[in-house]
Amino acid sequence: MEILQLILVYITVGSAFGYVVKKFFLPKALFATKKANTKACGQNDCGCH
Repeated sequence: MEILQLILVYITVGSAFGYVVKKFFLPKALFATKKANTKACGQNDCGCH
């Protein structure tokens, strides 16, 4: 049972470390997705939202 707890602790610490690295150290352009800019009011910006 102790080995299972250690594995879960290592997974949790690794996930937290990965999150901190992704959030603060990697550039945001690396994770940016290019989505089409779709608006409900059409092509022109009517200022409705």
